Amino acid sequence: MLTVRDLLARKRTKEIWSIAPNATVYQALELMAEKNIGALLVMEGDRLVGVFSERDYARKCVLKGRSSRETPVADLMSAPVFYVRPDQSAEHCLAIMTQRQIRHLPVLDDGTVIGVLSIGDVVKAIIEDQQEALKDLVTYITGAPR
Repeated sequence: MLTVRDLLARKRTKEIWSIAPNATVYQALELMAEKNIGALLVMEGDRLVGVFSERDYARKCVLKGRSSRETPVADLMSAPVFYVRPDQSAEHCLAIMTQRQIRHLPVLDDGTVIGVLSIGDVVKAIIEDQQEALKDLVTYITGAPR
């Protein structure tokens, strides 16, 4: 069973990008564009208070006619935050993301943010794990070397 810890170890980049709740939406968008990411954690010091995503921007700012240069991230961020722990399964992540219709899950260990998983990270890892299991089954059934 793949764990969240396994998923984090497989990620190409381990960096965690965040922004303060009082920063403007425009500042958040600039950072997201610069880092080529779809979401930012919203942090007050070391405390996770929300997640700001492209979806939040499109649905809560653009469609409602708000100004990204004047609106604070706190007004549009998604909160409360759904998160996972390192010992939980990849399947658990996928279930949360599907049920809650979210694309990013922070990973917390004893209240400290240690990573972020995207839906792409989770699906890719599950598919790779299933492909490996299938190869093992074929080898077992046919007796053929891998």
